[in-house]
Amino acid sequence: MADRQSYLYLGLAGETGAGRVVHHGLFRLPDGGNQWEAMQHGLPEAPAVRALAVHPADPAIIYAGTQSGLYRSADRGEHWDKVALPDHGLPIWSILFHPHNPDTILVGCENCEIYRSDDAGERWVRLPVSVRFPDITTAPGANPAKRVLMLDASAGEPDHLYGAIEVGGTIRSTDGGEHWENLSHGQYVNDDMVDMHGVLASRWRPGTVFGIARAGMWKSGDGGDHWTHVPLEPLNAKGQIYCRDIREVPGNPRHLWCAAGSGFVSDLGILLHSRDGGDSWAQVDVGGPVPHTMFKVAFDERQPGLMSCATNGGEVWTSRDGGESWTPQPPPPGGFQIYALARG
Repeated sequence: MADRQSYLYLGLAGETGAGRVVHHGLFRLPDGGNQWEAMQHGLPEAPAVRALAVHPADPAIIYAGTQSGLYRSADRGEHWDKVALPDHGLPIWSILFHPHNPDTILVGCENCEIYRSDDAGERWVRLPVSVRFPDITTAPGANPAKRVLMLDASAGEPDHLYGAIEVGGTIRSTDGGEHWENLSHGQYVNDDMVDMHGVLASRWRPGTVFGIARAGMWKSGDGGDHWTHVPLEPLNAKGQIYCRDIREVPGNPRHLWCAAGSGFVSDLGILLHSRDGGDSWAQVDVGGPVPHTMFKVAFDERQPGLMSCATNGGEVWTSRDGGESWTPQPPPPGGFQIYALARG
């Protein structure tokens, strides 16, 4: 019988701008356990972990994005090795196993840099991401780093790649990453920057793409050429909702989940669920108040009903029945700024 043990992995970090508070640590919690284990062997000192990804077919393999580059474990986090990514020390913000072939891995960094491996992480190339960001993205006080907060790829059209840029917009390549274009037109409301946090290419409805941002959610029915603002219940004084993470349920892409709140730092977080591919959304009760912005959602690829969510204030919940009921988990030791979450 195959090993069905599942772990929840959690990374602490923070913003990379000058003067920002950063928490550190990578932790593992066995399913059913109540004590976090610190993962340290081979990682840089005081790791700020902003990205985690478990291999969809082999849960022993995990990638972690740190302030010092990319690290890989082949034994569920017991030991880590530095990945020879030619990233010249940039913080890693996103990791993607391509849905068409998990041997293809994409990594997103600051300064809008993206790296690709087509041989399970042995060799890497920097993709020639060269796009012009519209003036709306560079409002006074905007973060100039152009961080690649999330990556996704079309399962039906493997050469179609997408990136969510904070602050910058949504970018797309239709040739595997050789050429890129900015799809930001229409992804702003009122006076907001195009501060994108996530992008999801639907596997249930090919050609449909979702973008989430500081100012809410957008939807495209033509691969990102045109966008419409998704009407979600506003949570702040600007009449907006701050969306931070969006995920499909593995094996059941009609079901989508979105982590959100009233702002980056807030006393109100919510978890949204769509059962119809994103046509409608409903707030989910996790069993009590969510006192900080919901930041991350994670699923076990082998057991999709096993899922977790976390806030950027340190609260963590787990569901074993696809989100019907929830159990609070102990807070991570040593900090509360949860920036990365993965299951497997």
